[in-house]
Amino acid sequence: CAMGLATPTAVMVGTGLGAENGILIKGGESLERAHHLDTIVFDKTGTITRGEPEVTDIVAAPGFSEADLLSMAASVESLSEHPLAKAIVKLGGKAGRETNTGIVLDFESVSGLGSRARVGESKIIIGSRTFIESEGINTEMLDQGAAMLEKSGKTCVFAAIDGKPAGIIALADTIRPSAPEAVSLLKKMGLEVVMLTGDRRQTAEAIAREAGIEQVLSEVRPGDKAGDIRRLQSEGKVAAMVGDGINDAPALAAADVGIAIGAGADIAIEASDITLIRDDLRLVASAIELSSLTMRIIKQNLFWAFFYNSVGIPVAAGALYPFFGILLNPMFAAAAMAMSSVSVVTNALRLRLIWRKRS
Repeated sequence: CAMGLATPTAVMVGTGLGAENGILIKGGESLERAHHLDTIVFDKTGTITRGEPEVTDIVAAPGFSEADLLSMAASVESLSEHPLAKAIVKLGGKAGRETNTGIVLDFESVSGLGSRARVGESKIIIGSRTFIESEGINTEMLDQGAAMLEKSGKTCVFAAIDGKPAGIIALADTIRPSAPEAVSLLKKMGLEVVMLTGDRRQTAEAIAREAGIEQVLSEVRPGDKAGDIRRLQSEGKVAAMVGDGINDAPALAAADVGIAIGAGADIAIEASDITLIRDDLRLVASAIELSSLTMRIIKQNLFWAFFYNSVGIPVAAGALYPFFGILLNPMFAAAAMAMSSVSVVTNALRLRLIWRKRS
């Protein structure tokens, strides 16, 4: 009986404690895997950062005005769901400019790269430098300005109108207040922390420095995030992925433990093993610590369960009778069995006391 209670009681208490503290854990298997983690991979946008970027700079190329650039970009981006697109549309509204300069036709969104469409008589392409260049447009005249903006941690969105580079719209996203402390806690636990992003290297490294992260995987397309997780696993890492968006779902599913931010997309939460109800990244460290404590309690429970059975069963079978003439009274045997179960359950409940002292 005690052996049957050893694991489920500890898991029940552990998952219950997690739920009380804003950590939803999908069962004992997820709790056990979290105990073995050695690498934590954070997505940048919406996880390390707030996911609420704002336009900071508009740099128009010769022959284009800032007003025209913003207006055209906002028209195209009004059909996109990307956070950067929403920030551009928002600024267009704040500036009191008309974002519908014409009917938007043939809109196409390329995941992780950008969008293209026709606005009136003009063909607009907006997105990353790579996306613009893949359309055969030379961005060399904009590269110097983009490099300066990226060094300060800003994300540059390039725009082209009718096959010509039209300018850059730079956006910045602030990191979550809890990010530096969360990274520090994870490092103290001996875990390797990595940031994963589609941003260019200079922008990514600026954000990572602010959060206290040394390892950065930059310029990663959304479809390649899961591949990077698998690469880490092939190197012998036991990796967790922390993300919030639709683009993070494959990586969350591929990771040994997927951790979703509760305010994120439903598909990301569905693909994850652990969900953080609050946007507090320190809960990542709390989830791993809770996993370690729970596994320790399980091992203690199993030890005592085996101890009771290895001692009690031979005595009940009369192993001591030939030597000492001792037989175990059935009532004492029943009491011993009950006590073994009580001790295992009590030890599992002790997890609550340990957690309160550590919190």
